[in-house]
Amino acid sequence: MKILLIQNGLITPLDDLEQTIAPPDNGFYWIDATPFDLSVLQPLFGLHHLAVEDCIDEEEQRPKLQIYDDHYFLVVNGITFHNHDIFLREINLFLGSHTIITVTKQEAPEFAQLLALIREKELNRPAELLYQLIDQVVDRYFDVIEDIEDMIEKLEEEILVNTRKSHLEQIIGLRSEILYARKMLLPQRDLIDALHKKELPLIEPYLRKYFGDIVEDAVKVAESFDTFRDLIGNLREAYQASLAGRANDIMRVFTALTTIFMPLTIVTGIYGMNFHNMPELNNPYGYYIVLGSMLAIGVTMYLIFKKKEWL
Repeated sequence: MKILLIQNGLITPLDDLEQTIAPPDNGFYWIDATPFDLSVLQPLFGLHHLAVEDCIDEEEQRPKLQIYDDHYFLVVNGITFHNHDIFLREINLFLGSHTIITVTKQEAPEFAQLLALIREKELNRPAELLYQLIDQVVDRYFDVIEDIEDMIEKLEEEILVNTRKSHLEQIIGLRSEILYARKMLLPQRDLIDALHKKELPLIEPYLRKYFGDIVEDAVKVAESFDTFRDLIGNLREAYQASLAGRANDIMRVFTALTTIFMPLTIVTGIYGMNFHNMPELNNPYGYYIVLGSMLAIGVTMYLIFKKKEWL
C-alpha cells in the first residue's frame, strides 16, 4: 500500500495510515492499494461492503458508478494490446471528500504518468486526480486503436498476396478480442457521461465540462471498435474470396492439363489396339512419327491455352 499526501502538485509519501482519516489542512490523500489491503481500509473509511466485494471478486467487473453516503465507488477499465491480444485492466476507485483510494489487482501503467501530471497540473482535489486518471485511461485506448489498425492493414495485405490457413485463425481471434473490448466500452462511456451530467457533491462543478471532453473521446473509441468489427467481417470475406479464387485457378489448370492430354490419350489408345492390319505398325519410323505428332498436339494446345490466359 502506498500513501501519498498531495498538496498543489507537491507529493509527500506517508507511512501512517491513521493520519489519512482526518482531512489535511490543504490537499488530499491518495492511497494506492491492493484487494488484500481492503480488510484494513474498509473499517477505517467506512467503505461499502458491496463495493469491497466487487474489488475482491475474481470475476471481471463492468465499468460503473455507485453512489454511497460519503463516498463514490467507480470501476474503469484500462487497456493494453500485446501479441494480438487485448487485455483489460480493472481499476477500482473510492472517491471521498479528502481521499481517493485506487485498488488494482495488477500494475496500472497509467499511474506512472499520473505522478507527472500531479506535479504539472498542481492537483489539489481528489476529483481532479480522478479526472486525470480517467483521461489517461481513455487516451491509452487510442494507442491500442492505432496498433489494431496496423494489424488489420498488414493482415489484409498478406491475405491478398498469399492466403494461408493461419490467417483465418488470426481473423477469428482478433474478432473475438474486439467484441470482448467493445462489450466493456459502452458501460465505460456511460460512466464518464454520468460524471459529466450528474450533479455529484464530491466532484467540483467546474470539472464537469472536462469530463464532457472525455465523453467525446470515449464515443470516438467506441465508434472505432464498431468500425473494426466491420473491417474484420470484410477481412473474412476477402479470405474466403481469396480461397475461392485459388480453388478456381487450380481447377482451371487441372482442366487445361486434362484437355491437353485427352487427344494424346486417344492417339495412344488407337495405336494400343492389337489389330494386325494397321499399316503404321510396319513403318520403321512409325514410333517416332506418333511421338512427334503427340508432342506437336500437346505444344499447340498449350500455346493456345496460354494465349487465352487459361494457364
